[in-house]
Amino acid sequence: MRSLLNFLRKFGNVLLFLFLETIAFYLLAARPNFHNIKLSKALNATTAVFQERINVASEYFTLSEINEELLKENRELRNSLQRIYRNPEINTYSVTDSIYRQKYIYIQAKAVNNSVNKQKNFITLDKGTLNGVKTDMAVTGPDGIAGIIVEAGRNYSLAMSALNLDFRLSARLSKNGYFGSLRWDGTEPGFLDLNEIPLHVSVAVGDTVETTGYSVVFPEGIMVGTISDFDDSGGDFYDIKVKLSTEFRTLDHLYVIVNLEKNEQLEIEDRISEYDR
Repeated sequence: MRSLLNFLRKFGNVLLFLFLETIAFYLLAARPNFHNIKLSKALNATTAVFQERINVASEYFTLSEINEELLKENRELRNSLQRIYRNPEINTYSVTDSIYRQKYIYIQAKAVNNSVNKQKNFITLDKGTLNGVKTDMAVTGPDGIAGIIVEAGRNYSLAMSALNLDFRLSARLSKNGYFGSLRWDGTEPGFLDLNEIPLHVSVAVGDTVETTGYSVVFPEGIMVGTISDFDDSGGDFYDIKVKLSTEFRTLDHLYVIVNLEKNEQLEIEDRISEYDR
């Protein structure tokens, strides 16, 4: 009992203050007056702020799943577009074959290793022959070209990056169709050189460069980048510098492109030797 009395004697004023404050807040909140309205608004504003932060945090933790779903959807859309583009009789015939007249299939992949600071850079992908990946298949990112498959294992594959001295690609100016050879000179990771564009062709900074589709590897119209600079003092052709649309330093999600008509095209082209005799 003596301890209780000592406690009340020491903290009695504080307890009385807290008790009176509780009654005051109750009266303010219970009666529809000015203070009650202000208090309610303050509590609602505080609750809204906390709810917004909770929602933002929840969205952040689901970004990975959302991104994965978008990539799958993008892959399906690409494949669907290929089916539509390759089917000129789609309004006449009803077919059940899901790859009818489809020329390309897109395989979703992820870069598990990548280099940009060497003379010969490569990209390791987490998809291999079990997923349909083979050598001499095109690799693109969400924004444009990335490389070409040069080795394929069961579960992984290796792509020669566009930032490789051995990389070659046929590319054209989107606005007029003039094409040339695209290569990397081993200096700036974000730029490639486009050669063999004749001087009489109209060229301007900002012009779009894309793939020609003249090989069995890359489809036509894949984004390469834009012209950042050019020089017309090198003879009969421009020296054109192309800024890549793909950012190789942050490359993550990729697509491996399968050409379903590759073997047929190669067989036809191999017969050229018969007419050169």
